[in-house]
Amino acid sequence: MRHRVFSAMAAMATILMVTGCSASDVDKTKTTAIPPVAKDVSTSDLAQGKVQFREANYGLAEQHFRKAVELKADNAEAWMGLAASYDELGRFDFADRAYDQLLKVAGRKPRIVNNMGYSQLLRGNRKKAEALLLEAKAGMKDPAVVNANLALLNKG
Repeated sequence: MRHRVFSAMAAMATILMVTGCSASDVDKTKTTAIPPVAKDVSTSDLAQGKVQFREANYGLAEQHFRKAVELKADNAEAWMGLAASYDELGRFDFADRAYDQLLKVAGRKPRIVNNMGYSQLLRGNRKKAEALLLEAKAGMKDPAVVNANLALLNKG
């Protein structure tokens, strides 16, 4: 009895192997139902971080920007957003770390120095803020944003 069951199973396996799917049976048509995956997955977190920052949801913005830099450590825009989010949350210790990393990734650019100056303004470090803002103003073609930050500094 055992021999017959084994023989029957062996025969069934042989039939399945012979009549099974061949490579020509596979559907090779492309589907449009599933969008292609973005090559840089950090871009979706970067975009979400910007949206949340504009809507003043700084905690959510921080989460998205942090995820973006974790996925792509050389993303200067994400580091800038992360530092600015930390500034708005009053987490200046983390903001300083993010600015340090941003400077390593992007270099000392006027826009970055402007944000660093605004960070010092938020902390109440008026002299340091002024020095950074003046440095940023000297390097910018259109210093409108820096002038606005300087006006805030002079107001207080």
